[in-house]
Amino acid sequence: MNIKNNSNNFLHNIINKDLKKNKNLLLRTRFPPEPNGYLHIGHAKSICLNFEIAKLYNGYCNLRFDDTNPVKENAQYIKSIQRDIKWLGYKWDGNIHYSSEHFLILYKYAKELIKKNLAYVDELTKEEIKEYRGTLKKPGKNSPYRNRSISENLKLFKKMKKGFFREGEACLRAKINMQSSYIIMRDPVLYRIIFKEHHQTKKKWCIYPTYDFAHCLSDAIEKITHSFCTLEFQDNKKIYNWILKNTSISHYPKQYEFSRLNLEFSILSKRKISILIDKKIINGWNDPRIQTISGLRRRGYTASSIRTFCKKIGVTKQNNLIEFSMLEYCIRNELNKKSVRTMAVLDPIKIFLYNIDDNYVKKLIVPNHPNDPSLGTHEIFFTNTIYIERKDFKEKYDKKYKRLKIGHEIRLRYSYIIKAEKIKKDKNGNIISLVCFCDLNTLGKKPSNKKNPSVIHWISLKHSFPAEFRIYNSLFNIKNPEQEENFLSFLNPDSLIIKKGFIEINIAQKIKNKIGNNIANLFFQFERIGYFCIDQIDSKKNHLIFNQTVRLKDSSNIKNYS
Repeated sequence: MNIKNNSNNFLHNIINKDLKKNKNLLLRTRFPPEPNGYLHIGHAKSICLNFEIAKLYNGYCNLRFDDTNPVKENAQYIKSIQRDIKWLGYKWDGNIHYSSEHFLILYKYAKELIKKNLAYVDELTKEEIKEYRGTLKKPGKNSPYRNRSISENLKLFKKMKKGFFREGEACLRAKINMQSSYIIMRDPVLYRIIFKEHHQTKKKWCIYPTYDFAHCLSDAIEKITHSFCTLEFQDNKKIYNWILKNTSISHYPKQYEFSRLNLEFSILSKRKISILIDKKIINGWNDPRIQTISGLRRRGYTASSIRTFCKKIGVTKQNNLIEFSMLEYCIRNELNKKSVRTMAVLDPIKIFLYNIDDNYVKKLIVPNHPNDPSLGTHEIFFTNTIYIERKDFKEKYDKKYKRLKIGHEIRLRYSYIIKAEKIKKDKNGNIISLVCFCDLNTLGKKPSNKKNPSVIHWISLKHSFPAEFRIYNSLFNIKNPEQEENFLSFLNPDSLIIKKGFIEINIAQKIKNKIGNNIANLFFQFERIGYFCIDQIDSKKNHLIFNQTVRLKDSSNIKNYS
């Protein structure tokens, strides 16, 4: 099967050439996460790549956990990774694989290297190994244990397996070349001792293969044809190929590198995200301010918007910093088509319409979407006391200000024209309410002999429901915090702003009826503010919390909340 080259994916050319050489080639890719944290948007790029390529070429994609370090791994991360992959819309082939399920055969391949005099047990400390390895400018030097006999190395390796050494006292290293210009080829460690119960193998093993040793052999055992990884593993390809070449493994996968995802204003390092969590700067792996898949999902991003984003940025060998606005464009474009339009007031100021009776209630039928009648309509209610946004009124005269001010008119969305006449303040001089006149002859009509006034949103006080609104801004105030060693110095103090306001009571009731069930498919555009979703973790029936997914295309309105 030959597929035409996709300009956004150079890997298609490679696969097409492989298929020309071998028409019977059955493509098999894999997504091989380490279960030491939650997946992020960078992993989503790799997931889409591996699963989509397998689908395109009628092949298969494995899910394999490269679980070689029980100190940093646990079952919680395994469950979260499976959930994220399924949520993104992908299904792995067959059973889940683990590097740990291959531990016995990996141990046999390690002994094979010893028997070929290509591996030895070293008793240098971790610090000494680093010193002996040298630098980019200084060649390494041989360990004093490098020339042990094959039989002695086999005995010592067996003793390592049986727990006769303490952690750090011994390790197994490949015998390659301490003078190599590639530091990774200067006798890399293949096995180390870790006395920690493993989430899969429990207490069966106290020696664990390194990632480099387990990864390539697990690929081979699982018959992976194309092993895709990011560019930081480019040098690791040398040890990848060396191990495959020098063991009797029958299948030989090929590794190809592509650029990792670097996203503006974001940290995608699991180690650095862990620091943010440990220091309580963010509230866990699903905090909507970070670009983990669970964080994005909680913020209201959809699986399809993330897949679209990954498709748009493409797959190249060129490292670059992707604009965050690209990710926002993908979700905004989707939500614009399917979000219910409703009104919410995040920072309320009360308006009393003095010429309307206290018992007056006007029911208005308004569309759920201006361009999609299939989304239906809903009711709103107009009464003599309403809320508007505080930023939609200005006390001091400003000729350029086009919203409500004393002596000037404004139209309420879907409703009447009102005119501000009086301000009420508390003893400290803070505005607590406005007194306005309402022209009841202007419903659906243009004012006579006047220009159409600007339009603002509102909510009836009697038909409102209190809600909390979480406004999210960038967690960092520089474009590339990932490059900064002291990245915590660039935190944005306004990354989360909480507002207490109101939503339409009918919308609130609809949400309350679904609390505890799946409400992930409820998307709202709060008019003139932005796109929001209900927070499914913290919301209660008596305390609704909305997360801002993304601002409107014109974000000038929302900036006042920052």
